[in-house]
Amino acid sequence: MRGHTRAVAAVAGVGVAAVLLAACGGGGSTSGSKSNASSEISIGACTVQSPLLPGDTNEVCGGTVLNNTTAKLVRYNPDTSQPENDIAQSITTKDNQHFDVKIKPTYKFSDGTSVKASNFVDAWNWAADCKNGQANSYFYTPIKGYADLQTDGGACKTAPKTDKMSGLKVISDTEFTITTTEKVSNLPVRLGYVAFAPLPDSFFKSAANQKAQEKIPVGAGPFKVVSNNTTDIVLQKNPYYAGPYKPHVDKVDFRVYKDPSAAFNDVLANNLDFTGTMDPIPNDQLINNQWQKELAGRWGQKGSSVFGYITFSPIDKQLTGASGLKLREAISMSINRPLIIKQVFANSYSPASGWVSPVVEGYKAGACGENCTYNPAKAKQLFKESNGYKGTLTLTYNADGGHKAWCEAVASEVSQNLGIKVVAKPLPDFKTLLDSLDKKEISGMFRNGWVMDYPSIEDYLAPIYGTGADSNYAGYSNKAFDKQLQVAASADTGAPADAAYQKAEQILGKDFPTAPLWFEKTNYAWSNNVTDIKVDAFQQLDLSSIQLKKS
Repeated sequence: MRGHTRAVAAVAGVGVAAVLLAACGGGGSTSGSKSNASSEISIGACTVQSPLLPGDTNEVCGGTVLNNTTAKLVRYNPDTSQPENDIAQSITTKDNQHFDVKIKPTYKFSDGTSVKASNFVDAWNWAADCKNGQANSYFYTPIKGYADLQTDGGACKTAPKTDKMSGLKVISDTEFTITTTEKVSNLPVRLGYVAFAPLPDSFFKSAANQKAQEKIPVGAGPFKVVSNNTTDIVLQKNPYYAGPYKPHVDKVDFRVYKDPSAAFNDVLANNLDFTGTMDPIPNDQLINNQWQKELAGRWGQKGSSVFGYITFSPIDKQLTGASGLKLREAISMSINRPLIIKQVFANSYSPASGWVSPVVEGYKAGACGENCTYNPAKAKQLFKESNGYKGTLTLTYNADGGHKAWCEAVASEVSQNLGIKVVAKPLPDFKTLLDSLDKKEISGMFRNGWVMDYPSIEDYLAPIYGTGADSNYAGYSNKAFDKQLQVAASADTGAPADAAYQKAEQILGKDFPTAPLWFEKTNYAWSNNVTDIKVDAFQQLDLSSIQLKKS
């Protein structure tokens, strides 16, 4: 998931189905099964980019809202990140290509209607149809018939001949089947991603309903959206929620902050109940662990799946081609990652040596090779061998995410080591950055972040670098890489699939479309008003666990 931007172990092949079958009673945080206190909390948030639809939201600001207002077939345990059944009663397969899904009959949407098998099938078909322009349509690619809904390479200049994927069949209100074009051993793991959430019958009845649900979505999760504007989004407990993850609080106010320092100060003063996931702890507070001293007993740190990197703009011709490759490598080698981590992040991050986070099974250190190692002499040599860079090289970032200090540090190092003018260029907020990237308006370099959508090595590769993937801001396309992704997807999960995906990562190492920077930890803080704080590897606050302190 695009973010500042989802210790994990992937579950194996048919074994995934076995685990999910065994987990039919649900899992995770169930201590909040009853709540008898009327309570409200507030948490720091960021500006939502896209309509709040499962098929269109793939960034952390909107994703956080939808993850708490939708329920999917699968939920990821907040402690272990392991997939566990939620709406699914079972997900079984004998060949990793034909999947039978049985759902629990007790789940309801926030409008009181029952969740049926058709609500999944209809939602996925609608989002996969290129006429509807959903950003997450890429995630349905493995399903048989997806290509029939994507005309003109996804440009949709001509209408598709069908609006249904042939790989989805409704058997009954509580059962449907999924058939994939090729074997996809980790498909059950993927089904906990927001793109695979169901939509209610009301969504499909009129265009007006669809428009209304872009702002006030109707989901089957523990909360529902009751108000939504640019400064805050308010959630209330969903009275129809039938799952085991019932919250302790009645209302959650997502307050949008443009400045992380303002959010931090409000937590310090007990005017905000939580910060650190959607808005980071300010860099100046990390120095000498000042934030921990000021928030004694009110701070936490959690290993996360967040991966920070720099993307080289595909519209900047100086950064493309054979000479552009050497220039990209030179830029990366001129960045002293350990020094920036020490000076800016107080050693709370770790240098990245590849494109896959160490929190997922299949991580292998060193995929980036020498390109991620600080070597100013080699950087200068490569710079001379390239055509250099004429004009000012920009590093664009969103000003609301606490990125100024490190972006300016990177710009300074590249400038000094390569002898060119490099400037860190802020945009107002994360939404503006993503909108500009979608419109292909940004030249030079820009910051990117990724938080895993689901716990799999595949999620760090296919959605970001697969040809045509929505989050492929580098415009990267390599047939050998795409082919290797297919090979890996059809391999048995565990060691065979991991090895196949590692080969795909090796191809990235040769082409170098982005420069890995660091793997992050989540630093977070809370007010004196709340307790039972739990943050997961997706950098999400578990709203089913948090509660107000008893007076």
